[in-house]
Amino acid sequence: MTDTITQLAADFPAPNEAQWRGLVDKILKGANFDTRLASKTLDGIAIKPLYTRADERSAGGVSLPDRASDWDIRQRHVDADPALANAAILDDLAGGVTSITLQIAAPGQSGLPHGAEALGRALEGVLLDVCPIALDAGDHALEAAAGLKAVWRACGIADGQCRGAFNLDPLGTLVRTGSLGQPAEKSLALAASLAAETQVMPHVTALAADGRPYHEAGASEAQELAAMLGTLVMHLRACETAGVKPDQALRTIAVHLAADADLFLTTAKLRAARVLIQRVADACGSDAAAAHVQISVATSQRMLTRRDPWVNILRAATACTAAAFGGADTIEVLPFSWPLGLPDAFARRVARNTHIVLLEETGLGRVADPAAGAWFMEQMTTDLAARAWVLFQAIEAQGGMLAALQSDVLQAEIFKTAWERSHALNTGKLQLTGTSAFPRLGDDGVTVAPWPAVAPVVPGAASLKPMPAHRLAEPLEKLRDQADAAVKAGPPLRLFLATIGPLSDYAARAAWIRNFLAAGGIDVIDGPACHTSAEVGAAYGLSGANVACLCASDAVYSDLGEATASLLKTAGAREVVLAGFPKTNRRELEAAGVDRFISVGCEQVAVLQGLQKAIMGQ
Repeated sequence: MTDTITQLAADFPAPNEAQWRGLVDKILKGANFDTRLASKTLDGIAIKPLYTRADERSAGGVSLPDRASDWDIRQRHVDADPALANAAILDDLAGGVTSITLQIAAPGQSGLPHGAEALGRALEGVLLDVCPIALDAGDHALEAAAGLKAVWRACGIADGQCRGAFNLDPLGTLVRTGSLGQPAEKSLALAASLAAETQVMPHVTALAADGRPYHEAGASEAQELAAMLGTLVMHLRACETAGVKPDQALRTIAVHLAADADLFLTTAKLRAARVLIQRVADACGSDAAAAHVQISVATSQRMLTRRDPWVNILRAATACTAAAFGGADTIEVLPFSWPLGLPDAFARRVARNTHIVLLEETGLGRVADPAAGAWFMEQMTTDLAARAWVLFQAIEAQGGMLAALQSDVLQAEIFKTAWERSHALNTGKLQLTGTSAFPRLGDDGVTVAPWPAVAPVVPGAASLKPMPAHRLAEPLEKLRDQADAAVKAGPPLRLFLATIGPLSDYAARAAWIRNFLAAGGIDVIDGPACHTSAEVGAAYGLSGANVACLCASDAVYSDLGEATASLLKTAGAREVVLAGFPKTNRRELEAAGVDRFISVGCEQVAVLQGLQKAIMGQ
């Protein structure tokens, strides 16, 4: 043993970025470096291919509060029947869950009744002085909070022993549904009054600064953070009016954010949230209170899919990991079958075991700020915090969060971001495994009870343009539903795949086009190995298909494409499509009978809609 530290790279010359860039330029062979290797997020934040220690220094570093223990494993319960909810809750608690979210029936959402009797029945057998109970009650939040307090009193739980979150966020409800039963200003004042009353309950938060409604409507990371921050400041002002000082108010406001399958951006977003909360606390003269703000994270509904929902398990695991990396105090993993209907016992078990595997087998809960020191993460955290602060200042300049929403400016910005993300999926720049990439035709084997009908949203005393939640997969899922309906009414949606030439020439293109078509529920009839137009025509005649897709190399398209397309049209093909986008003879191919070209970057939904109609003869 020796005290001398051996530098493993001491015998090698010290590398530098200029040398690396020189080697990269040789590989690029004149291609633009920024176009090929750099990218930008939807917030316009640059993502470089290489980060160095200089980036860490420029970022300045982020310090997250030390986690005293594992994160809180929270499970959401949505059963309208208190007895069924109680059985599911006890099962989850026995399986490792440490806190419960009760979804309450309200305009626009299903769930438990908000009265004390129903809540008490659902919570029978739960150790309420140990297990925190969080509420998601929409426009019935005040009534549900009163019901939960009545349950605590009935169970003999002292104020100091109560644990939970009332999660009042009137603007979050207004954003989701477009309506509130009372004027927004009055709703905010009542929420602040509840926060004042909750001061005697040190383990209960009354309010929520919730960024998730904006995320689920399509917001970018910085937009979600800015909306959360605007809501936080709005609550602080309402609490101050109610006589609650900022240092006290910060302890009774929980911050809610979403975690999706982008591991790095989600981690950076949560770390940036800490920076922003601290900045607000400093401005209020309550810098020490920032460390007590609880960050509660739920896995994103936006990323989930109805088709091949098993992939949702992987998405949820990634999102949960990112939430842990980002320092979330509470994490709620939505069951993988959430888009399909009511979660069953198996789906809830998978959700809670996602936490347990990460905690017990990776030890993530025992590491404070695992992303600290990673140059990319430090820089991304700083960039996100800076961008979110600019957006937050714009919200404040309009008069605050309520004024920004009433002007529809914030909605317009988020809708624009949502369209950009949807367009990226539609053109193949973004992929959803199991839906747009590697879709699975046929039954995926998942059956659950459908969601019950929800109470309608009726016009109330406050209204504005809502931002309803939507999932990225919905346009393609609609196409799959149309394909399923067509199959029930007639033959399967299939087209003839006319491959020409050696397999090695078209294998990659054939795999890509099969994947593309399956996203719309369209299967292929594979033809035999063909090398001439006549062979293709004969194979098509035996296939029984009414639409054909040419699939070959560009060289074959140049030699045989026109003749083959013409032959297929003569043989009765309603539509002839071509996999690829040849540059040399595209006009000639169109003149010969090619109706459309399918290539990377085309608008997938529109193309698949057209093909479905052609196959069905519409």
